Amino acid sequence: MPGALDDLLAGSVAFDLSVIFGFPFDAKPIILHDNQYRHSVTAVALENYLQGTYLFDPFYTACAENHASGLWRMSELAPDAFYDSAFYSASDVHPCISMQVGSIVEEIGFLVPLEGEVNAIYSLMRLHGDKFSPQEMAALTRLEPFVRETIRTHWRDVRIINRQMRFDDLMETAFASFCQEVLTWQQRRIVQLILRGHSNYAIGQILSVTEGTIKLHRQNIYRRLNISSQRELFALFVEQLFPVRQSEETAKR
Repeated sequence: MPGALDDLLAGSVAFDLSVIFGFPFDAKPIILHDNQYRHSVTAVALENYLQGTYLFDPFYTACAENHASGLWRMSELAPDAFYDSAFYSASDVHPCISMQVGSIVEEIGFLVPLEGEVNAIYSLMRLHGDKFSPQEMAALTRLEPFVRETIRTHWRDVRIINRQMRFDDLMETAFASFCQEVLTWQQRRIVQLILRGHSNYAIGQILSVTEGTIKLHRQNIYRRLNISSQRELFALFVEQLFPVRQSEETAKR
């Protein structure tokens, strides 16, 4: 059935890859369908994504925040400074880097709520970054109700997969515990928003404080962590993220 969906959509628009991720509420992502996706991304980037860096993906964030279903460009879901973020340009943690041009592929996705607190994202990608035109988006939007119901019907029992793969997911709580010995709770919250791609101005709006206050917090965070850039902050978080996951898996054996 997923292959038939690819064929249907390919009749309306051209795309190079497609993939359907299931995002359970309390577990790591599940690849439900793969059309040339695994062959086009590096194994390291995909593994890192599945084990934790998906937390920075705007599509995952949309699912976690119960965003409206439908067809969306990644740019419509991303925070205002996402395209300047370390995640966006990190080829070892983001599986959608175009190897040909060294940039993020053009990605759009159907957001489909499933049963059992699972959301699916059906992504279509173009490797060279060519944008989907308004006319192409309109054509896909007309097909969205059919795509949504097909995915919901085909993966009606994805919650069973979720239970089979269930584990104590520490990824969201990793934000709360990040460098807690040196950062305050508010500073860790700001780190979370920085890493997900929000600007100082946007963080100020979210936390109801001024942009200047956020700049001061950011300076203090960098000083306490002995770093000087967002890229170093991101690297520090990823360094902490994977040992936490590995320790949890070892303890369960």
